[in-house]
Amino acid sequence: MTPETIPTAVAGTWLLGDMRVNRIGFGAMRLTGSAAFHLGTSGARGQALDVLRRAVELGVNHIDTAAFYFSRLRSANELINSALSPYQDDLVIATKVGPARDASGEWTTPARPDQLRGQVEENLRQLGRDHLDLVNLRVMGQESIAEHFGALAELRDTGLVRHLGISGIRPHHLVEAQAIAPVVCVQNRYGIDARDSEGLMRHCAAQGIAFVPFFSIAGDGRETGAPAVESPAVLAVARAHGTSSAQVRLAWTLQQGDHVLPIPGTGNPDHLIENLAAGALRLTDEEMALLSGEHSA
Repeated sequence: MTPETIPTAVAGTWLLGDMRVNRIGFGAMRLTGSAAFHLGTSGARGQALDVLRRAVELGVNHIDTAAFYFSRLRSANELINSALSPYQDDLVIATKVGPARDASGEWTTPARPDQLRGQVEENLRQLGRDHLDLVNLRVMGQESIAEHFGALAELRDTGLVRHLGISGIRPHHLVEAQAIAPVVCVQNRYGIDARDSEGLMRHCAAQGIAFVPFFSIAGDGRETGAPAVESPAVLAVARAHGTSSAQVRLAWTLQQGDHVLPIPGTGNPDHLIENLAAGALRLTDEEMALLSGEHSA
């Protein structure tokens, strides 16, 4: 099969609450122009719309976004609305609340619990939805999330939000949130060379909670993208399979457990196809050990 014909479901599926998704999703952050939300380029809008439509055509049914994903030229939520509305029934759109940016794009004080409804309603408006499938509370360094998560649980009770998750957390945040309402997913940075959340990822597996890693390709590069200098182990495994380094990184992440749902993002249609094809790449136990060992703490 060519990469374009590899079914996205080949990597398997998982239940986000009562919503079944293919395990490789799509992160919308980069569609705004860059991960750092800079000015962007005027010719990229059409390509961003095409990437979104192509992703869904290829089987992506889990898209991660946020109202604070915007540049001076475009908004991720508006792009999703323009490209995909009316939405197909099995498409799960997950968004995040907590962080805040002003109209100029500058980061401001994170939302108080009583401001989260406004953020949820802004996501609803931008996406053209009457409810949100999944809202993740992005933790902004606070020790306790009880008040913030409790406010979202109230919105879940009203029907504005279907399911809840948490993002950027430490283990005690999960315990705290679960005492308030069901948690269907945890979003944390995780990849071959970014493994601080490994214990949390295993804990989620034991509880049947989806673990949604971000920056799985970028690793320690985070917003800057893939590493400028790739590790020898990743390069060796990529050569052995005739694949890219990004595909090796995604395959390693997927093989951490059936509950792991990476959300690689791109504005490049070729990279989209490459990322989705990583679901068919199977690494040997020896390769997994090599990759894990080189980057072990």
